[in-house]
Amino acid sequence: MNTKIFKLLSALFMGIVLLTANSAFANERYGKQKVVYHINYDNPKQQTGALRNIQNHINAVGAENLDLKVVLHGNGLAMLLEPDSLKKLDKFKHANADQKMTASIDTLKGQGVSFNVCENTVRGRKVDVYKDLYNVDEKDIVPSGVAEVARLQLMGYAYIKP
Repeated sequence: MNTKIFKLLSALFMGIVLLTANSAFANERYGKQKVVYHINYDNPKQQTGALRNIQNHINAVGAENLDLKVVLHGNGLAMLLEPDSLKKLDKFKHANADQKMTASIDTLKGQGVSFNVCENTVRGRKVDVYKDLYNVDEKDIVPSGVAEVARLQLMGYAYIKP
């Protein structure tokens, strides 16, 4: 066998072994987790930090070991608010769904994270879910953000407010 091919196959094999070992170690240390992240603030730096915390959480525990939900209500909807919608929605100070934020959200959704949006906030602030919010559909809407957080806690989800 060619030496270069042998080295390449050896490196590939070692990479697979290390990934498997890392996943097994994370699962052994942290086990399966159910977690709800609660976001009701509109500061873009804080929201970016929250998304970074969520990704770090996934990296440590493994997406396959997590049932992770983000519940947004009140000012927290700014995370998903399209910048063009800010002009018509006077009850928001920020619209943070810029290219960087939406890329992070898409990456997290691709790893199984769900983003739940409070219907009370949508109705009270006259938000059009399909025009004003980034990548939200009917299944993402919950009747009440705070009631959803409480419901999830009663179901055994750990509560995190980043």
